[in-house]
Amino acid sequence: MRIDIITVLPELLDGPFAHSIVKRAAEKGLVEINVHNLREYSTNKHRKVDDYAFGGGAGMVMQCEPIARCIRALQSECDYDEIIYMSPDGVRFEQSIANELSLKGNLIILCGHYKGVDERIREKFITREISIGDYVLSGGELGAAVLTDAVVRLLPGSLGDETSALTDSFQDGLVAPPVYTRPADFEGMKVPEVLMSGHESKIEQWRFEQAVKRTKERRPELLKE
Repeated sequence: MRIDIITVLPELLDGPFAHSIVKRAAEKGLVEINVHNLREYSTNKHRKVDDYAFGGGAGMVMQCEPIARCIRALQSECDYDEIIYMSPDGVRFEQSIANELSLKGNLIILCGHYKGVDERIREKFITREISIGDYVLSGGELGAAVLTDAVVRLLPGSLGDETSALTDSFQDGLVAPPVYTRPADFEGMKVPEVLMSGHESKIEQWRFEQAVKRTKERRPELLKE
């Protein structure tokens, strides 16, 4: 998989991809992540990529030309399955979307900034708009990092245990059940006996019941969905 991220602040993405699962996936050749500085596609001598909004109002708008140049340059190198715009009014990012995107070949992620991008870019190039939540960040870079991490960890070979991702929260529409490790007794708080019984079917039943119980208590809207 190849993921190309377009941003005006590439430095914000140095950390998230230099560690942990995403780094190991890249080292294994499972994913290639490229971060592109949008200012390099500006013809302005000051590398400006934004301008005032037509109609007035506070805030600047990302211009069409630099974004179009960048996207077209990338498209000349390979084919992309999706061109994603990280936007507060996009579809809310959920595990099912991460699952779907993990099956794609190549992705472009455009990070919004300022008051967003010129609407014509959204109409001409964007195939999908995604939001990581109902709040506004300074830019789309953190959202792009979240999306990339969620997708990359699903790629076969990214995790040490191939079945691990299948038991994550939300994969079956439920949050994950409680988990325990050694010691079996911590300050009088003991691990449920069923988990040390070695009885696989009983353990799986307990985990399912606990997942339903926790979902009902903490995220009841998931059960309605």
